[in-house]
Amino acid sequence: MIWNKKRSQSPPQWLRVLIPAVLILTWFGLGAVGGPYFGRIEEVSEVDLTAFLPESSEAAQVAERSSDFRSDNVLPGIVVFENGGSITSAQEKTINGLSDEFADIEGVAGTVSPAIISDDKEAALVSVPIDGNAEVGETVTEVKSSIDEADTGLDSYVTGPAGFAADLNVAFSGIDGILLAVALSVVFVILVVVYRSPILPFVVLSTSVFALSASILLVWNLANQGIVELNGQVQGILFILVIGAATDYSLLYVSRFREELYKTKVKYEATVASLKGSIEPILASGGTVIVGLLCLLLSDLASNQALGPVGSIGIAMAMLSALTFLPSVLFFLGRNAFWPVRPKADLISRKKHAAKLKKGIWHKVGEVIEKYPRRIWVSVSVVLIAFAIGVFQLDADGVAQSDLILGESEARDGQQVLSEHFPDGSGSPALALVPAEDQKKVVAALYGDDGVSSVVAVANDSLSGQKPLGRAAVDIKSDIRAGVEAKNPNLPPQAVDALVLKAYPFSDVQETVKKDNVLLQVTLTDDPDSDKAANTIKRIRNETQVVSSATIIGGPTASQLDTNTASIRDRAVIIPIVLIAITLILMLLLRSVLAPILLLLTTVVSFGTALGVAALLFNYVWDFPGADPSVILYGFVFLVALGIDYNIFLMTRVREEALKIGTKKGVVRGLIVTGGVITSAGIVLAATFAALAVIPILFLVQLAFIVSFGVLLDTIIVRSLLVPALIRDLGSVVWWPSKLKNKP
Repeated sequence: MIWNKKRSQSPPQWLRVLIPAVLILTWFGLGAVGGPYFGRIEEVSEVDLTAFLPESSEAAQVAERSSDFRSDNVLPGIVVFENGGSITSAQEKTINGLSDEFADIEGVAGTVSPAIISDDKEAALVSVPIDGNAEVGETVTEVKSSIDEADTGLDSYVTGPAGFAADLNVAFSGIDGILLAVALSVVFVILVVVYRSPILPFVVLSTSVFALSASILLVWNLANQGIVELNGQVQGILFILVIGAATDYSLLYVSRFREELYKTKVKYEATVASLKGSIEPILASGGTVIVGLLCLLLSDLASNQALGPVGSIGIAMAMLSALTFLPSVLFFLGRNAFWPVRPKADLISRKKHAAKLKKGIWHKVGEVIEKYPRRIWVSVSVVLIAFAIGVFQLDADGVAQSDLILGESEARDGQQVLSEHFPDGSGSPALALVPAEDQKKVVAALYGDDGVSSVVAVANDSLSGQKPLGRAAVDIKSDIRAGVEAKNPNLPPQAVDALVLKAYPFSDVQETVKKDNVLLQVTLTDDPDSDKAANTIKRIRNETQVVSSATIIGGPTASQLDTNTASIRDRAVIIPIVLIAITLILMLLLRSVLAPILLLLTTVVSFGTALGVAALLFNYVWDFPGADPSVILYGFVFLVALGIDYNIFLMTRVREEALKIGTKKGVVRGLIVTGGVITSAGIVLAATFAALAVIPILFLVQLAFIVSFGVLLDTIIVRSLLVPALIRDLGSVVWWPSKLKNKP
C-alpha cells in the first residue's frame, strides 16, 4: 500500500522518459558545438610573460609604456651564430644578408640589426624583434628556415625571449592531443578494472568529455572577448581538472545507483534515490574546489587569476554533467549498464552483495579500526609529520627561464653560446624607462653598478638595433664608475655626454624621446636567468630611484623577479583564505564545528607530507634546479580542495549512518560502503594529474607529482586509516555542537 502511494506521487511515465532524453540531447549538442574548439584554444592563449604580470609591477608598466618606442608587444629574438674559428668576412656578409631576409618575414616587427661580431671573432648575433601578437612559433620557424637555406656553415640558434616562447609553444603543443589522449586512456583502463564492464567505462568517459567540451566552449569565448587570459599551463590544468573531477563525481553516483538497484526493482526509484544520496556530497565537493579556485582571484598574477574562473567553470560543468547526463543515460540503461554482473533487487542478490562486502578488504580494515583506533591515528600522524619535515628543503623561490623546459631547448643552448662570446645579459637586456631630463644621471647611476655591462638607447623601433659600446666608451664608463664610487656628485658631464652620444650610432638622440621619456636597453654582466642578474635588477632599481624617482626598470629578468615576488605574496595571502572558506563550507555541510576542523587538519598534514616527499625527490633523485613559487600555491589549492572531497564523501555517509546506528559504528559502516568508490576515485584523479607529466614543462611535471602523490596519500592513508580511526576514537563528540553529539 505504501509502495503504491509512492508510485502514485511520481511523475507520469512520459515525463520520466522526456526529461532524461532532453538532457542527453542537450549534452550531445554541447559536445558537437564545443568539440571543435579543442584544437582552437591555442588561438586565445598568451605566451608573453609580461602579459601575466601584476599591473602594478615595474616590469608590467615598462612593457605597457614601451609601446611608445617600439611596436606593441614585441618579443626580442636573438639569432646567434658560432664558428669553430674566426668568422670570415664572407660569412659576416652572409649573416647581414640574412638580416635583410629576416626583416621581410611576416611576424617580424621593427628593425633587424646587422651582424654584431663578438670580441673573440668566433660568434655573431642578430637581433630580430618578433610581434608577440603574431604566431611566434611560426615566425621563429621561418627564421630558422631562412638560415638553413643560406647554408652559412655556422652553428645557429634562435634564443632570447622569442626563442624561449617558441620552445614553450612546442612543449605545450601536445596539450590538446597527447595530454588528452593519455589522460582518457589511463582513466578508461582504470574504469575497466573497477567496473569489469564494457559499458560503464564509456558512459563515464562520455560524461567527462561532454563536461570538457562545454567548458572549453565557454572558456574560449570568454578568452576571445578578453574577459579571461589563458596560457598553456592553465589550459592543461583545465583539461586534467575536468576529466578527473567529472570521473570522480561519476564514480560516486554510479556506486550509489548500483547500491539502490539492490534495494528496488524500479530503475526510476533507484535514480531518484541515487540523486538524493549523491547531490549533496557532489555539490559540496565541487563547491569546495570552486571556492578554492576562486580564491586565486586575489592573486597579483593574471595567470593565477585566470585559473580561478577557468577552473571553476570546468568544475561546474563536471558537476552538472555528472548530475544530469550520467543519471539520464543510466536511467535508460538500468541494470544493463553493469553487464555482465547486473545488480538485482531480490533477497538472494542482496545477501550475496552483503556477504561480498563482509569478505572485502574494507570490511577487514574496518575491523582493525574498531579494535585499535587510537594506535592507528596516532602512529599514522607521527609518520606523516615526520615526512612533512622535508618541506623545509623545498626550494620554491623560482627557476630560470632556461630551466622551464625539460629535455631539448634550442633557446637554452643558444643562450649558453651567447654567454660564451658576449656579455651574459646580451640576449635578454633589461629596460629602463627614464624621464628625459634625468637621462644623464640615470646612465651614470647604471654604469656605477658592476652588474651592468652596457647601456644603449632604444631607437629605430628596435630593442637591440644599436652597436655595443666601443673601447672609448668603456673607458668613459670606468671614469663614471670611479666618480660614483667616490660619491662625487659632480660626475664629468663631458664624459656622460660622450657616452650618451656613443650609444646612439644610428639616429639622432632626440628621436628616442617620446612623451618626455627615454627607453634605455641595459645589458647585464650576468646571465639574465641567474640570481645575480635578479640581484642586479634590485640594486639598479634602488640606485636609479635615488637620482630619478620616476625611473622604472623592466625587461625579462625584471619580469621573472616581479613574478616570483608576486607568487610568494600570493601564497601568504591566499592559503589562509582558502582554509577559512573550506572550513565554513564543511561546517554548513556537516552541521558541526569540531569535525570540519579535524578533517581540515588531517588534509593539511597530508599536504605537508606530500611537499616533504616531493622536496626529497626533487633535490636528491631528479635533481631539479628548484621550483616555481606557484607550485606550492597550486598544489595546496588542488590537494586541500580535492583532498577534502574524499573526506566529504566519507563523512556525509558517516553522518547518514550515525543518525541510524551511532557515530562509532557509523564511521566503520561508512568506510566499508564508500571505501571502494573513494579509493577508485582517488586513483583516477591521481592518474589524470600524473598525465600532466607528458608535457615537458618543469612546473607541470612537479605539480603532477605533488598532486598525484598527495591524492593517493590522502585517499589510501588519511581517508582510509587516519580519519576513520580518529572519528572512531572520539565518537559522537566530533559532531559538536549539533544534537548528533548526544546520540549514543
